[in-house]
Amino acid sequence: MAAASLESKTLFMSGGSRGIGLAIALRAAKDGANIVIAAKTDKPHPKLPGTIHTAVEEIEAAGGQGLATVCDIREDDQVKAAVAKAVERFGGIDICINNASAIQLTGTLETPMRRYDLMNEVNARGTFLVSQTCLPHLLKADNPHILNLAPPLDMKPKWFAGHTAYTMAKFGMSMCTLGMAAEFRDRNVGVNSLWPLTAIDTAAVRFALGGDAMAKMSRSPAIIADAAHVILTRPASQTSGNFFIDELLLREEGVTDFSIYGPEGGGDPVADFFVPDEVFAQVPTKVRHML
Repeated sequence: MAAASLESKTLFMSGGSRGIGLAIALRAAKDGANIVIAAKTDKPHPKLPGTIHTAVEEIEAAGGQGLATVCDIREDDQVKAAVAKAVERFGGIDICINNASAIQLTGTLETPMRRYDLMNEVNARGTFLVSQTCLPHLLKADNPHILNLAPPLDMKPKWFAGHTAYTMAKFGMSMCTLGMAAEFRDRNVGVNSLWPLTAIDTAAVRFALGGDAMAKMSRSPAIIADAAHVILTRPASQTSGNFFIDELLLREEGVTDFSIYGPEGGGDPVADFFVPDEVFAQVPTKVRHML
């Protein structure tokens, strides 16, 4: 694992009140980082745990400094206000993490346009807006990174069939990685994507897709947190334009025991959406394929 630290770095994260975003935040907090949680969940969700306030409590208990700011990343003014609060509190922004995402796995005829708009406004537009708003501050940082929780751009029809609207929106995040990495390469901003090899067990995934059964086919968010830490502690000038897969990246760092991440009960995890076929030829992990 990377020996470098995120101590005193300021991370601005969209979403993050639970799940993968919170896991990444807590890993950074162990180093003594400052983490801004910019999300909508100010009050408890009736079916999902965690708010921006409980996230900050966990961050500070883990050794970091936290700032909770109510922010709907579809709203330009709210994003600008959240970034301004982050800079006022911590003096700048070193890392932007685009974690917030909306999902609905429905076909074309079953997707209301309000859901189409939500997914594209949060995933594609929101990632662009948050990155755009953070960039003036990132350009002043010593080792600036943008990390998008977004998949490789694998244009096989199977990733579109059944949920074209969601795939379009999610790949919009990936296109932000592709374009901004090239645009800001000469200014030493590292822009990368990170995506899991397997399904990840979060409360939101259980709620949307599979209930408690997801625990027996998914890994812990800790694997994404560890992989994100590797990326964010690398030199930004040498780490940009990559579509990292969590297990492949951690294997580069010398990790060989992935049982520590689950699934619960020790079975084979299920492959995640959007992972290109050739990736599975590069890892010895046994996975179940749903497509």
